[in-house]
Amino acid sequence: MGTVALHLSGAVKRYGDRVVLDGLDLDVARDERLVVLGPSGSGKSTLLRVLAGLEVLDAGELSRPDGQGAATATVFQQPLLLPWLDVAANVRLGGRYRANRDRFSDVRAGELLELFGLADLAGSLPAQLSGGQAQRVAIARAMAVGPDILLLDEPFSALDPATRQHLRAWLRDTATRLRLTIVLVTHDVDEAVYLGSTITALDGAGATAGSWANPTTPEHDDLVAHPLRAELLASYRSQVGARGTAPAAAG
Repeated sequence: MGTVALHLSGAVKRYGDRVVLDGLDLDVARDERLVVLGPSGSGKSTLLRVLAGLEVLDAGELSRPDGQGAATATVFQQPLLLPWLDVAANVRLGGRYRANRDRFSDVRAGELLELFGLADLAGSLPAQLSGGQAQRVAIARAMAVGPDILLLDEPFSALDPATRQHLRAWLRDTATRLRLTIVLVTHDVDEAVYLGSTITALDGAGATAGSWANPTTPEHDDLVAHPLRAELLASYRSQVGARGTAPAAAG
């Protein structure tokens, strides 16, 4: 593991009487693609909001041990683009906020439109975009504020299978080329194996069930035979068996 950018220690988060995170420990390393895997209701989105600073812990600590700071940006399941702004204006939206002004670069925003294949769509409104295009705009908007860590909350779950597969490949290639540090949460085992250089599974009781290094991520056609996939499915089944729900493998 590289330099730790975010360290979560003994994290506890409650909503009323319900404990969502219960003593959870997690490290996010620089240049890592960390995928957090777990069934619905296991605390994945809560964990992501804690890392983003959108939720306050009831106990435990979130720290930045490398001393470099760790500015984050979050991409949600829905693109949440402003419908009255065109693609270029949506990507540049973060520059309007005082908290982002020291990190936002209009030049970078323009470069991201090119890099993410959105330059020809710069003048289009969100209603004119496909689901995959809209989600690429959402990721470009997040990147335009210069985050150290990009947080993604099941960003492809609402897309059709072909678009989802295409965007997974696009995200993995983009993260590798730009040396992005990303944390992505998902309930999809195949997505975890395809995207994650490190995979952490939640145990369904507010803590982690295990963590696996995945240094050679497979292509989509090789996922079924990947040895880590079977191990993750077994871990997943142990979590969801009591719930009576089947684990998500492909999608």
